[in-house]
Amino acid sequence: MKLLLVCTSGGHFATMRSLEPFWSHHERTWVCDRKADTMVLTDSERVHWLPYQAPRNLLAMVTNLPATLRILRQERPDLVVSTGASLAVNFCLAAKLLGLKFTYVESISRAQNLSLSGRLVYRICDEFYVQWPELCKRYPKAIFKGYAT
Repeated sequence: MKLLLVCTSGGHFATMRSLEPFWSHHERTWVCDRKADTMVLTDSERVHWLPYQAPRNLLAMVTNLPATLRILRQERPDLVVSTGASLAVNFCLAAKLLGLKFTYVESISRAQNLSLSGRLVYRICDEFYVQWPELCKRYPKAIFKGYAT
């Protein structure tokens, strides 16, 4: 299976790296913003670098949309997986537009409510994973697969 792994730097990138037991067995390409932590990908992984897209920055989202579509058409992944943040919204919308499957993994820091990007992609993504079982009560589409006890 060919994966496209989409995440911003920081905690979202750390979450995606923690999913290595899943993605390491598949052909994959990353989409990230270029920061000190994500630069570890340059030596061993295929990466598309996008400018940082701050949450709630509609202009940045619109600016990144053509690159998002170009990457999806170029890579033709079987599955797009995102751990957030704002890049997830672009890739979810574009993936669904192109008929591609999209999976979102919500941050472990979200125990009571979904993040903004989580709320935006929740209704249209194919699979939505949370790391706290309490979220499944509020969001019936959510699938609990977390580290929390």
